[in-house]
Amino acid sequence: MQLLPETKLAPESTPMTEKIILDVGGMKCAGCVTAVEKQLKQHPGIISVCVNLATEVAVVEVEAGVADPDALAKGLTVTGFPTQTRTTNSKIAGETSARQDPAIRQRQEMVGAIGQLAIAGVLLLLSGIGHFGSTVFPIFNNIWFHCGLATVSLLIPGRPILIDGWRGWRRGAPNMNTLVSLGTLTAYTASLVALLFPQMGWECFFDEPVMMLGFILLGRTLEQQARGRAAAAFRQLLALQPQIARLIANPEAEKLIVGANIVEIPAEQVRIGEWLQVLPGDKIPVDGEVRFGQTTVDESMLTGEAVPVMKQAGDAVAAGTLNQSGAIAIQATRTGNDTTLAQIVALVEAAQTRKAPVQKLADTVSGYFTYGVLTASLVTFLFWYVFGTHIWPEVTVSSGMEMMSHSAQHPAPNTHYSSLLISLKLAISLMVVACPCALGLATPTAILVGTGLGAERGLLIKGGDVLERVHQLDTVVFDKTGTLTTGHPTVTDYLVFAEDGEENSPQSLLQLAAAVESGTYHPLARAIHQAAQRQKLSIPHAVDFHTEPGLGVSAVVEGKKVLLGNWDWLNNHGIAISETAQQQGLKLAVEGKTVIGVAVDGTLTGLIAVSDTLRPDAKATVDKLRQMGLRVILLSGDRLEAASAIAGQLGLDSSDVMAGILPAKKAEAIQFLQNGESVSIPKSVVAMVGDGINDAPALSQADVGIALNSGTDVAMETAEIILMRDCLSDVVQSILLSRATFNKIRQNLFWAFAYNTIGIPLAAGIFLPSWGFVLSPSSAAALMAFSSVSVVTNSVLLRRFAHLP
Repeated sequence: MQLLPETKLAPESTPMTEKIILDVGGMKCAGCVTAVEKQLKQHPGIISVCVNLATEVAVVEVEAGVADPDALAKGLTVTGFPTQTRTTNSKIAGETSARQDPAIRQRQEMVGAIGQLAIAGVLLLLSGIGHFGSTVFPIFNNIWFHCGLATVSLLIPGRPILIDGWRGWRRGAPNMNTLVSLGTLTAYTASLVALLFPQMGWECFFDEPVMMLGFILLGRTLEQQARGRAAAAFRQLLALQPQIARLIANPEAEKLIVGANIVEIPAEQVRIGEWLQVLPGDKIPVDGEVRFGQTTVDESMLTGEAVPVMKQAGDAVAAGTLNQSGAIAIQATRTGNDTTLAQIVALVEAAQTRKAPVQKLADTVSGYFTYGVLTASLVTFLFWYVFGTHIWPEVTVSSGMEMMSHSAQHPAPNTHYSSLLISLKLAISLMVVACPCALGLATPTAILVGTGLGAERGLLIKGGDVLERVHQLDTVVFDKTGTLTTGHPTVTDYLVFAEDGEENSPQSLLQLAAAVESGTYHPLARAIHQAAQRQKLSIPHAVDFHTEPGLGVSAVVEGKKVLLGNWDWLNNHGIAISETAQQQGLKLAVEGKTVIGVAVDGTLTGLIAVSDTLRPDAKATVDKLRQMGLRVILLSGDRLEAASAIAGQLGLDSSDVMAGILPAKKAEAIQFLQNGESVSIPKSVVAMVGDGINDAPALSQADVGIALNSGTDVAMETAEIILMRDCLSDVVQSILLSRATFNKIRQNLFWAFAYNTIGIPLAAGIFLPSWGFVLSPSSAAALMAFSSVSVVTNSVLLRRFAHLP
């Protein structure tokens, strides 16, 4: 496979920026999200704003030193959205005040919501008794009693809704509470006028405000519970943050583990280099290295792998993992915000605020939705009042309005209702049934569940935009060394071309190679060093090292210029390669081995062959991806023969191999696929799977970068999906989870749009003339509440995702 001519990507220049995280309260629907974003963007120095309704978090990117976080929070609080700034330290420290801990605040809000719901439920019950218990309890059928119930409903359980609705109207950003407030107040006012002025002949429907508020509060309570379940995985991740560390005050003492020199300190105060005691059952407080003792550690919170891992002196341990069987002493290597767990927490939370393009569209629609609903309600009222009740006079007969009102106090059959009241009820129903809440919650709740579920199982997905791109993937490119293979190559063959004495024996060839490779760090270098160590060979001193990534290395060993590398590297230095050497090298390459030429003082003296075995799950992973309809390509810096041999073991043909690609050219290879390999082969949406170190440019260039061995900082920065386990099959699982999450987003958005598409015409009375059917305001409120609950519940069902082990 040939690459396009070399193209240089223009470097991106970005100003110095910083991110401010705000916990925003009081958001009820997507209209509130738009209002918050609009308010924040008014401040100078703001570059971008992203607000998440499900997690109630706003992430503001600003020019460094320009915006004051407290001023942003204060501005939102003044406009009706109680806001506080969040510092990473407070999040990692796990402060327990209700103001700092969203989980505690959510529990308090849940208790308040249940209390309001209980009051509304009692009022709803008393209101309903009026229809069934009039003979036993005549007072329940008294119109003044129902007036009192409606008044109490508005003043107690409905008060927060009315206040928030008024605030939204006042700040020029009406929301769902504004619509509900207008509907309930209109129904209450019209009924009150009918009660005080009976000569007007109007109908009283005091039950409607009671029923509307009852259904809405019920829906919101269920929705809040579902949102709590959706956020459960992330809260569990936060709960893993260790709070206490046992500092060993005198690490030079003999008794490091059970000695008396132990001081308990907050985990965030541990400094790099300090020694800590970790007892069985303790969470490891920071990233560190075991210095004394041995134990088994449960790392499932990071990797999703349930089998405990043995740890002994020299092994690395991660913060938040659970020490199981033995007492150990560790030395801190990364603390506070730099620990792997802290980075994962930050990454998962950031992922929940990155919007998919489809969500941006939904938010844009929702931002104008409330204004559209108010306009549609006004048009509905005018149509029925001016035209509808005159064109279809039969709709004013009570029998035709049976579905419309359950709160008329037993009117006589065939009673005629005022055109004004009929038009008003239809307008109220439309105002209440139209729900931007479902639209606003459709995407963030699915992302909240999907990213949290992935984090539980060692699959870190960086946001909604990644989910959407994964859904569009048609090509997956695998780096060979360290990704498809184990990354632990071994030396298999030595070929010596000159036999003039001991100095050209296989042992001397290996000694020279090990001396040159001592100046570099690479899997092949490790393989050569390990081969020399197994044979207990001494390694000569070398100087003047030079490395060319993907080609080879050179050094001066005992006064001789020694070169190690591939044919291109040797040719670049004028080394003649005999026909015999080429044939021998080709034979080894066809066997899937990497061939390294060794030249001394300008003469090729031998070849060293290194073999890196495939991962056990490589073939199954490739097969599964191809069954999913994805094209799989192998990308390698090896010769075509060696790469083709590995491809053959994986069931790939020659057209799926890109060989001889230097590390610096891998990003261009990805770009080549993205641009279309030829006129006949269209552009591809490409995922790149690599180890996150030397593959960083390619991971960044790909539409979706997937990194294994994600403990590295480079992987955290460049890849969009990070696999915490060193397990190739997780590539399949991450793509399946991404697809499942995005499918939930599409289902939610379909339901949200379909609900409004069906509900609004029903509420507007489209079937009233022909079938005498229309939604009453209370029925509209129930349907509206159901729409939000159904969207959130559908997202929670993602936790039943069965493809993950």
